[in-house]
Amino acid sequence: MTDQEPNALDGLVNLRDLGGLPTEGEAITRPGVLYRSDAPHAGDRAPAGMPQWPPKAVVDLRDTVEEDEREHPLAPVSRVYRIPVLEDLRTGLGREPSSSLRALYERLLEGASKRLVEVFRVAVETDGPVLIHCAAGKDRTGVVCALLARAAGVRSDAIVADYVSTDRNMWRVLQRLAVSPTLPPGVDREAVSELISAPASAIEAVLARLDENEGGAAGWLQAQGAGRADITRWQQRFLAVSD
Repeated sequence: MTDQEPNALDGLVNLRDLGGLPTEGEAITRPGVLYRSDAPHAGDRAPAGMPQWPPKAVVDLRDTVEEDEREHPLAPVSRVYRIPVLEDLRTGLGREPSSSLRALYERLLEGASKRLVEVFRVAVETDGPVLIHCAAGKDRTGVVCALLARAAGVRSDAIVADYVSTDRNMWRVLQRLAVSPTLPPGVDREAVSELISAPASAIEAVLARLDENEGGAAGWLQAQGAGRADITRWQQRFLAVSD
């Protein structure tokens, strides 16, 4: 590693493969299935150390107002799905900014269930790695990845540990966002100090809400219209028996 590498902003700075996470049973998640990151920029260098790059599919969770008219940077090499998970909530959030990330995350689960199921179906149906991203790769991406991981049976503590690991990347994420600062709609940067951190309590609330359902996160997906067969396919695709 060179002295300059930690400050490099010409590539994704909050990227990771969600392979290797332990489940409640005797399985772990497969590498090369589910990636998460901050938003790709035009001209980004290809990341090192990923099982496969570019991803087969990209799910962009940002709102339309956060994007410009240019093609997604990965569109030439990946199939891009734009699924703005918070867009349907824009009006309500605009009138009354969320007081905490926990409140924002819970509102996303309650008000964007159809969009979340769309993301799930992309993850199920893609034959190859799926990259999930928003702007920072923390909030919307964190909720979506928690849902996908928990539906596959990943342990809650492992999901929380992955979520909070974004903290160490946030200063570089913010540097990249300074080029085009974006926030989830209705969230005030000054009023919500949690915006630049990844507090365990925020994602723990999401997991608790999912686990309240009969069948947990998988049951929540079924209640929102996902088929049991698709949930089984997702578990088979994402999980491998541990040694």
